Amino acid sequence: MKRKYAIKGFLFILPSFTGICLFWLIPYGDVIRRSFCESVNGTFIGLRNYQMIFSNKAFLLAGKNTLRFLATSIPLLVILSLILAVLLNGLRKNAKQLLKTAFLLPMAIPVASVAILWKILFNGQGILNHILELLSLKTVDWLNTKASFGVLVISYIWRNLGYDIVLWLAGLSTIPETFYEAAKVDGADAWKCFSQITVPNLLPSFFTIAVLSLLNGFKVFREAYLVAGDYPQENMYLLQHLFNNWYRDLAMDKMAAAAVVTGISIMILVLLLQKAWERED
Repeated sequence: MKRKYAIKGFLFILPSFTGICLFWLIPYGDVIRRSFCESVNGTFIGLRNYQMIFSNKAFLLAGKNTLRFLATSIPLLVILSLILAVLLNGLRKNAKQLLKTAFLLPMAIPVASVAILWKILFNGQGILNHILELLSLKTVDWLNTKASFGVLVISYIWRNLGYDIVLWLAGLSTIPETFYEAAKVDGADAWKCFSQITVPNLLPSFFTIAVLSLLNGFKVFREAYLVAGDYPQENMYLLQHLFNNWYRDLAMDKMAAAAVVTGISIMILVLLLQKAWERED
């Protein structure tokens, strides 16, 4: 009987498993194979491609900028969205719905329109520089100086803030109101309620939000590419810029090795987040 149910279960997941194999496992397995071969004749060359990318200045710069961007923007996004979600959760239903829609609006704006917006705001003759001139302050070429990294972080947070707020609000809705009422009866203030009730009960949501924020962090390339092109200011140069340029040059061997390194790095980050979440849980 158990074997019969096992066969039925296998048949039930077979279509999905087939799709995963065809569109993910087999292609990624081929990428791993290509990372050990020459791009032209497919000759096995061992770790030479990996040695090549780790001695490549563009790869090292892109990797450093990507790690720096993720380490800066994800904590800011997660913390800021949590604070705003807690504040929104205390509002009346109509006000909460209105503000939630306002925060989600950036996700509905096409990427090309966002790129135009950043150009209007941050280029050498942009709105921000006109405001600085009116205040008799020094203007900044935001997209061609170290300030470009800040523009990248702001773009990511602005576009993904509403998404994370909605996820936090979903977690907040699962916390019984009686917990807070009992805490207030015992004399707990707002900070005690937040630190002792809200945060511990939101830990199950933290892992999901952190992982989704990590994955969304790699999508910021679209805005950066449309605003600054193939070769932006060096503080905005991300791994996606590098992959795009290598793809244009048909450097498949270097792309395969870099893709494997990037995939392993993302997997390690996700596993570290999961381990930290399980420890807290």
